Amino acid sequence: MEQMLVITLREGIEAFLIVAITALYLRKTGRAALLPALWAGTATALALSAAIGGWLIEVTVQPLYEGMLAAVAAVLVISMAIYMSGAGKRMGAEIGARIDAAALKPGAGAWLGVFLFTLLMVAREGVETAFMIAALARNEGTEAMLAGALVGTALAALLAFAWLRWGRRVNLALFFQATSIFLILFSLQLLLYAFHEFTEAEALPLDNAWWHIATEEWAEGRYARIYSALMVLAPLAWIAAVALRGRTILCKS
Repeated sequence: MEQMLVITLREGIEAFLIVAITALYLRKTGRAALLPALWAGTATALALSAAIGGWLIEVTVQPLYEGMLAAVAAVLVISMAIYMSGAGKRMGAEIGARIDAAALKPGAGAWLGVFLFTLLMVAREGVETAFMIAALARNEGTEAMLAGALVGTALAALLAFAWLRWGRRVNLALFFQATSIFLILFSLQLLLYAFHEFTEAEALPLDNAWWHIATEEWAEGRYARIYSALMVLAPLAWIAAVALRGRTILCKS
């Protein structure tokens, strides 16, 4: 549940911020007539992401496919963590520039430009989430996954609203830094699981049987559960360390 919560929180805040900042920008620049394109793009992206997620969960029933899915998810997670680690402060400006480019087209072209921009931006987050959820579904019960997803999504919506309402009071950069720690650790777990599944499928040029047994506890057993708990605790420790450092600097000054 905890892993699902952090994943949906991280991906949800990015998706919610994209939609919320875009809507706010369109209103402030006198382009509110293009809001239906934003809503249509968002709905289409969510439907596409859900369809891809359902398909991924259905097809990953063999060790080879599970290993491939975990490896692809790990690559997506690492690239996303690197990109978003410093994106909190410049997200609004980047979205504004892209919306300007899309909305300057005349008539139906502007509507299509905003629709495609929203579709691509939100679908990117949704597809990444679908890969991670499908890779995580192997060890999580349906109820635990649903609970974590609901809580994470609700927290993401609240954080996005707080950022738009109170702006600088929400340290979005710190949020992305902390969750990037989780995502990097999560990607390492995915790579280990991919290796474990490839050995089960006997797809690697080594002693697959020996390595499959050697990685069992780390991929799916006791050590994997301990590592999952550490993945959630590490970002909290980072936030606490940053807060303590800031308090120490204030006391010295």
